[in-house]
Amino acid sequence: MKKTSTDKNATPKDNLITPAGYDKLYSELRHLADNERPILLEEIAAAAAQGDRSENAEYIYGRKRLREVDKRINFLKSRLERAKVIDPRLQRTEKIDFGAVVTIVNDDGREKTWFIVGEDEAEPSSGKISWKSPMGRALLNKTKGDHIEVETPRGPVEFQVVSYKFG
Repeated sequence: MKKTSTDKNATPKDNLITPAGYDKLYSELRHLADNERPILLEEIAAAAAQGDRSENAEYIYGRKRLREVDKRINFLKSRLERAKVIDPRLQRTEKIDFGAVVTIVNDDGREKTWFIVGEDEAEPSSGKISWKSPMGRALLNKTKGDHIEVETPRGPVEFQVVSYKFG
């Protein structure tokens, strides 16, 4: 997996991610593969040794949980294999791009700061939005003073870019 500072040719199919986001996904993958899955396999084997599997709740639940863990492991592997890691501290652009921390103001004068990150690390309640979200897409390639309009559940809302920085 190649670490890049920026990718001007990013497409919606790309899995852009910050180094911190990549590390978080990788840690989850390692935890599931190295800790949870082996424990589940032991529990399933112990439950299977008890006899009739068709009415053995521990066995049935263990197998169900193992399928869920395996599905998550495969998902994480896929996301990490397609990841394009972009370090916001290395961004050198005159416009808002992936990894920017952007402060905007709405018509009522209320400011909000967003960190534009990858899909797998977006947490709007923590101020992190995906570059593919409506707000993220609207902010890309804008600069200080630009106005944007974003469609919200309550209808279109206009914002102005107050400031932005990288890193």
